Amino acid sequence: MRNRHRNLIAALLVLATPVLAGAQEPAAPSPRTLVVTGTGEATMKPDLAIASFTVLRSAETARAALDQANVAMSEVTAGMRQFGAEDRDLQTSGFSIAPQYRYDNQRPDGVQNPPAIVGYEVRNTLTVRVRDLARLGEILDRAVTLGVNQGGDISFAVAEPRLARDAARKKAVADAGATAELLAEAAGVTLGPVREISEDLGVIPPMPLNRSMKMMAAEAAPSVVPVETGENTFTASVRMVYDISD
Repeated sequence: MRNRHRNLIAALLVLATPVLAGAQEPAAPSPRTLVVTGTGEATMKPDLAIASFTVLRSAETARAALDQANVAMSEVTAGMRQFGAEDRDLQTSGFSIAPQYRYDNQRPDGVQNPPAIVGYEVRNTLTVRVRDLARLGEILDRAVTLGVNQGGDISFAVAEPRLARDAARKKAVADAGATAELLAEAAGVTLGPVREISEDLGVIPPMPLNRSMKMMAAEAAPSVVPVETGENTFTASVRMVYDISD
């Protein structure tokens, strides 16, 4: 019986020896890599404008101010449709009713009374997509004539920006590759193949150029508003990981 136990223990030791030897082997060294980032940009002439028009009306009662604003905004909306704006191009983007206060209401005994409501103010804002940029100045002028007396913020956009974005991505990859080659040469190492590449989605392309025009209905000149569209810039950023072969 003792001999059987001894033989069993010896067999277990023999089986365990390769496992213990394998566990003691050093881990393989991790591959050496070079991590770089690249940026690129491309420009494209805009073919779409987004303008906001606000009708501001004041009256003694909220009802009267709202009625006046409704009439004016209905005329503005109808005017935009006459210029070719479709339903998808028109969107109410702001609406508010606010009381107007008088604060200079001090009594003869010097006691200050609470602010008194003296009227109401209604703002209604319409956002319009203008697809015919050649008529943008004419549309701005017409909006003032129809009753717009506040707003006038304009942004220019590209309806199909894919080509510009792809061009920016290609430039970003080329920029990262050039940086990797320069760093590898400076470090005296040989650049290997690309191990990993990803686009940095945390980088937001610049928004289209914004312009603001103050619109005063009473002082509007009967001429077309001058507008310059310029170009929109699209940016891209990529992260690339290269192997170092030696």
